[in-house]
Amino acid sequence: MELNETMEEDSNNNTDLSSLSNVLVDTGPSNRSTDPYEQQNGHELEHAILLTVKAMVMGFIILCALFGNLLVIVSVMRHRKLRVITNYFVVSLALADMLVAIFAMTFNASVELSGRWLFGYFMCDVWNSLDVFFSTVSILHLCCISVDRYYAIVQPLDYPLIMTNLRLSTMLSVVWCSPTVMSFLPIFAGWYTTEKHLEFRRNFPDVCVFQVNKLYAVISSSVSFWLPGIIMIAMYYKIYREADRQERMLYRSKVAAALLNKHLQINGISAGLTTLPTVDQSSPDPQPEDPPITSSSKMRRERKAARTLGIIVSAFLACWLPFFLWYVITSLCDSCESSDSVVAAVFWVGYFNSALNPLIYAYFNRDFRAAFRKTLESCCVAIGPVRDLRQAHRKQDLVHSNASSELHVNNQLRASEMTNVHIEACI
Repeated sequence: MELNETMEEDSNNNTDLSSLSNVLVDTGPSNRSTDPYEQQNGHELEHAILLTVKAMVMGFIILCALFGNLLVIVSVMRHRKLRVITNYFVVSLALADMLVAIFAMTFNASVELSGRWLFGYFMCDVWNSLDVFFSTVSILHLCCISVDRYYAIVQPLDYPLIMTNLRLSTMLSVVWCSPTVMSFLPIFAGWYTTEKHLEFRRNFPDVCVFQVNKLYAVISSSVSFWLPGIIMIAMYYKIYREADRQERMLYRSKVAAALLNKHLQINGISAGLTTLPTVDQSSPDPQPEDPPITSSSKMRRERKAARTLGIIVSAFLACWLPFFLWYVITSLCDSCESSDSVVAAVFWVGYFNSALNPLIYAYFNRDFRAAFRKTLESCCVAIGPVRDLRQAHRKQDLVHSNASSELHVNNQLRASEMTNVHIEACI
């Protein structure tokens, strides 16, 4: 009996221990039951921080593209020194970049921040068309600028005859009208994509994805990026070679003129000639050196302009090359997929080019730097009329106070004079 009672007590103790262990085991998950909520809160916090950072970056790029390119347009309109043929292309390019910020970046930012398309089926086609259109317009502008600089440096004497106002207008018209063939027409006609994707868009109108077929990907990327990019690189390579050749010829002409001058001086002294005033050291302005100096300054200006525009083209290629590589690879490779973050990155790196051009002008071009400074100063004066009005009121009050004090002094002097006259009359 005692043994049975002992066994029963042991079994009861084991039961109690097992129940206690079960309680401890059961309390474990109950203690960790808040982890999913904490993880959810952590994910929501990370998502909120990510959205805030994305909104700040996108807003910064949009504002820089808008106000920077607007500053370019206003500066060229206000300063006559900047009204040259090349800068007309630059102004047109700035207008295209502003339209990219308004019609392409804003829609893309709404999709990235909200997570879905908010504007319906029709506006999706409009957005895709405008995006392709303005991107093509930008690179065609840069292609025209490279051709313009090529003729200005390689054929400077024939440049006024080649780049006339009529030709300038024709080139700008072609640049703005021809991209419609690659943007609005195939997109609204449905030629750019497959029937499967069109059916998907009809069923899900709140999803706006620009999925193209292979033929459109090859043709559009070639017309919009690859062929113009090759032309620009070839043009700037020829410009660099020609500028280097002209600089070497200029240096040789300077050396030859200096040697000739020295040779004439030596011969004149050795022969005892005194009738060589043009080669005398006291001559203040030697005639043979005047044309090289003028051509040297002109050559430096042309070389600097070519370098600035070359940097603009390099920045454009560096910004848009990742996008077009992704665009072609994902279109031709059926099994290649990319995450949403990669797609957003390549798009906004390309968009960032629209904000870079004004910074390049301001940093590398002295005339644009001075024009930007004057334009910003005038804008600051126009923004602060209240301060100027207060200063004017203060100056007016000061003038009135000075005038009143001066009038008071004059009246006192006149009174003292009248008093003296009266005293003298009485005497």
